[in-house]
Amino acid sequence: MDEQPESPDGVPLDERRGAGPHRGARRRALRDGHARMRLRLDAHPRLRLLYKIGVGVLGALIVVVGLILVPLPGPGWLVVFLGVAVLGTEFPAAHRITLWVRRLVGRARLRWRAWRVARSARRASSVKPSAAPSR
Repeated sequence: MDEQPESPDGVPLDERRGAGPHRGARRRALRDGHARMRLRLDAHPRLRLLYKIGVGVLGALIVVVGLILVPLPGPGWLVVFLGVAVLGTEFPAAHRITLWVRRLVGRARLRWRAWRVARSARRASSVKPSAAPSR
């Protein structure tokens, strides 16, 4: 039987998003295109100011919509943080907030994984031999 290797989350590695021979090519192309756009913007100060104002208005609009959605069921805070991330592309203070949120989410994810491993270990140790399935 020819089985596919699996990642820790149980998804075959070939089915993961971005797997394949051109794995990072798309990301590199986007990053290079963005760098070229930024160089053109830096060459034209008025265009740069217009771009910065546009990003500020768009990011603020997303944050306001997210704050309106906070008391409603759905992803209110997620939309707020998305708006802050958009603002963080142009404004250093918003970028620092985005980095702080990313660190916070990373720590929460690690705690969640540790809790799941500990729960799994507790369940495995508490299984009685008579309750174990027979093969």
